[in-house]
Amino acid sequence: MFRRREPVPFAFIAEADQFRSNVTPPPRERASAGQVAGQWLIGLTVVAGLVGALLIGTPSLSLDQSPAKTQHSEASDGR
Repeated sequence: MFRRREPVPFAFIAEADQFRSNVTPPPRERASAGQVAGQWLIGLTVVAGLVGALLIGTPSLSLDQSPAKTQHSEASDGR
């Protein structure tokens, strides 16, 4: 097989260090107190929902060791 003579189309990536800019991006704006409070409320709501679902769902996942009443069908009564 022969080797291609033209440069690789993405050869500029290897030379990226030479093209660094000295322009810095503007600093990020700080969140206001209302935004921070809203983020906390959303987080607390999600956590409270998960905890509530766990507390409500836990009894249904437990296995009863001694059933209070045994169920049987009427067909087994021997009519």
